[in-house]
Amino acid sequence: MGPTRALTRALGGNGVLLMAILVAALNLRTPLTALPPVVSEVSVELQLTAATAGLLTGIPVLCFALTTPAAAALLGRISLRSGVLLALLLVLAGTCLRSVDLGGLAVAGAFAGTVLIGLGITTANVAVPMITQRTFPTRVSTVTGIYTAVINTGTMVSTALTAPLAHLIGWRWALASWAVLGVLAVAWWWLAVPTEGGRRGHPLPQEGSRPARAAGSGEVRDAVGGRSVLREKYTWALCVMFGMQASSYYGLTAWLPLILADLAEVPVSASGAAASLFQGFAVLGSLGASVGIRYAGLRPSFIAIACGWLSLPLALLVAPGVWMVGVSLAGAAQGANFVLVFTLISRRFASVHRARKASATVQSVGYSLAAVAPTMVGGVHTLTGGWQVPVAIVAGALVIMTVLGVLLTGSRTPRA
Repeated sequence: MGPTRALTRALGGNGVLLMAILVAALNLRTPLTALPPVVSEVSVELQLTAATAGLLTGIPVLCFALTTPAAAALLGRISLRSGVLLALLLVLAGTCLRSVDLGGLAVAGAFAGTVLIGLGITTANVAVPMITQRTFPTRVSTVTGIYTAVINTGTMVSTALTAPLAHLIGWRWALASWAVLGVLAVAWWWLAVPTEGGRRGHPLPQEGSRPARAAGSGEVRDAVGGRSVLREKYTWALCVMFGMQASSYYGLTAWLPLILADLAEVPVSASGAAASLFQGFAVLGSLGASVGIRYAGLRPSFIAIACGWLSLPLALLVAPGVWMVGVSLAGAAQGANFVLVFTLISRRFASVHRARKASATVQSVGYSLAAVAPTMVGGVHTLTGGWQVPVAIVAGALVIMTVLGVLLTGSRTPRA
């Protein structure tokens, strides 16, 4: 009996699939967060300006915003297993292409590789929630929480280790070294996850459901009944809610070390490590969210999340001395809120077909707002000469998120 078959027999098909999801999760932010620690070395060797280097780090978020609808359409036509394999292969190819020395084409290779990474992660961002809803329908928040925690763990590890690796072996090999995770993930999905013809109960088949047109109305209706998710106010309210979450996250992440140094008087040499708490506590928030949702319910959990999120801008503006509390609570909150958003999608849109469309719409709108957030925050800082106004704008975005979140978590979430 081979190792894959033995593991399948021991854990069950769903256990093997969960492990596959988690191995894939290690690849869904790691190539992105590995670049900032060595971006100065990359800029020097490739002769990039500051603006061009910023574009290199921002391309994946633009891919999230612009190509999510196309990724969702593709996943409506191929099996989810094939979709995740394609996503992982794109990330793996992009990681290698970005790192290879192509001589006069090195800059083009770096940008092309980054685009491939962005396209792969975008596809996985849509596929994994679909797999979670289909295979773990009663444990969506739990699986999403574990999945998000693994993503955040990979983020912390790559952020911490890439610079030391670059010092030893150079930035190209340091960035390329994360391709090992991609090889592992591709191998696991290829060998362990059953194909469309796999054992009964365990395959990941093609979605196969298409929109149906309501007789005599001309309105496109989903395959399981009901009007298109694009016609529901709930979908667009969720778009804005997630947009405020994502733009606040990316807007703060880009500038948090400088904000802490200015407003909280954290030494510049320590501000990077202080800001890393924001990412580190996201792991705890992702894991804790599923527990809170399961035992306290959606609305109480979200209220706690919103309070934690708001504690950071309020601490920076009103009581900078307690910045560590704000950074820790907000870090946990942003990780937890990601889980809650996709739990709302799975509960409101019970069929995989409707959930796919809703998830694609929410992510496309949300990441579009997130893509411009770092530039906007930096621009406001330049105009005002300080960080108080940019932080206040982030606080305003979080207030909008809170109002919508309270309304959405109190809405009925029917199941088909």
